[in-house]
Amino acid sequence: MIRKGSDYIDSIRANRDVYMNGEKVKDITKHPMFKPIIDIRAKIYDMQHDAKFKDIMTVENDGEINAIGNSLPFTQEDWWSKRRATDTIMEEVGGVVTRVGDETVGEMWSLYDGQDVLNEVDPQFSKNISNHIYKVLKEDPFHVSANTDPKGDRSLAPQDQDPDMLLHVVKETDQGIVVRGAKYETAAAYANQAFTKPTIANWGDAKLSDYAVGFICDLNSPNLKFICRGGFAGASGSCPRADQMDYPLANKFDEVDALVIFDNVLIPWENVLFYRHTKAAAFIRSTLHRYSAFAYVQRTLKLADMMIGAALFNVKQTGLEKQPAVQEKLAKIATWRENINAHLTSSITLAEKSPAGLLMPNQSLLYTGRCTALNQLNEMMHIARELCGGQICVTPNAATFKNPDTGKWMEKFYTINDTWKSEDRRKLLAYARDLLNSDYGGHRLTFQLFAQSAPFAQSGAVYRNFDWDATLEFVQKSAGLSDNVFKPNKINNGDPAIQKWYENNYKEAAE
Repeated sequence: MIRKGSDYIDSIRANRDVYMNGEKVKDITKHPMFKPIIDIRAKIYDMQHDAKFKDIMTVENDGEINAIGNSLPFTQEDWWSKRRATDTIMEEVGGVVTRVGDETVGEMWSLYDGQDVLNEVDPQFSKNISNHIYKVLKEDPFHVSANTDPKGDRSLAPQDQDPDMLLHVVKETDQGIVVRGAKYETAAAYANQAFTKPTIANWGDAKLSDYAVGFICDLNSPNLKFICRGGFAGASGSCPRADQMDYPLANKFDEVDALVIFDNVLIPWENVLFYRHTKAAAFIRSTLHRYSAFAYVQRTLKLADMMIGAALFNVKQTGLEKQPAVQEKLAKIATWRENINAHLTSSITLAEKSPAGLLMPNQSLLYTGRCTALNQLNEMMHIARELCGGQICVTPNAATFKNPDTGKWMEKFYTINDTWKSEDRRKLLAYARDLLNSDYGGHRLTFQLFAQSAPFAQSGAVYRNFDWDATLEFVQKSAGLSDNVFKPNKINNGDPAIQKWYENNYKEAAE
């Protein structure tokens, strides 16, 4: 059943070994670098019970109320509901928060689709996957994902260097497997569980490997250590209130990353999802994002809205929005934004049945949308910086506006008219600076680019899912090539949704 925010906060108060800036954290729910993002996650849980939001945030399954983000997708309406819920969360909290669970639980659905492959390893693992998917529905945990290892020297096989550079199994027991190594995990220090999976390693011709392991890790398990990146929230120390005013996004939406150390951690057999079989590990890696990519692309769409709004407000306040050169730059960001929107919308409209009978977003359109969103993100941020102008990097901090000696000058030179007073201008410039030009803004840009694998891997997903056969068949007929040149095995990538759409829209014209 759905949780409350207080249930979540109580669940992460265990005596975890969490370290921030070289010191052990006594209570992460009160620490200034953790508390803002923990409070947002708690708020999302509470929205599930709020009369204003509960119909958007929850769904009934078999007589139980479940979180919409955790619910398996079977219809287009399921995807529209998920999209509506995510938009509602972002609008209610006032910004983009990435790691809250809905974007990672989809990776479990990819495992569900791969049960035939995993059955080659052990049928029990397939059963474990189903059990955990429904456990997430029943218990509503904060579920995150662990992917990247420290890696070490990638020109060497894992066994030819310090073996702990990649997470691996060191022992099997009656209770489960014992693992050592480390993983980088965003939000792990304040989440409940993580789907921990392998980085594709240099396994050579090996069919079995102790590094090819995937499991659900209870983040309250003994022998885990969380060594966290220093947070942006509450970082100023000497003047925390002013810092919050100067960096409104960093102090609210910083999602803390951690190097999670597995120092001989026991993973019960019921939590093991695949083990040793390199074919299974490679398959899982290749299909991992078939659902979760949707949530990431949707967040980039919301980020685009923030960039457009900040830039448009800035040019409107100074009376520049009617200049053709300014309109051209705004149109570039708007075109990028609508391209993302179009890919999300069409991926639902032309959604495909998955091997396990779920409904997955159209894979070619979804992955193409992800590349469209992320490959242009840095360029669009730079255009937004241009539109905001140099004042986002030269404006004094909030304390300067408050000081009696300097405040009168800030009032004079930052007030434009009766609509735009100095304080509103300061707030807008601080917001734009934090979004586009701060340490936090740069961190978020890098995070978005690599959160779902490197750009080359994202392009690889497009390559694997685009319908190359359709183009070859068209050119074969258009050029009059012989049948020996190309023999298609499927029409429209075998997707009945595309075939139906084609017939509904073009059948009459074709006749």
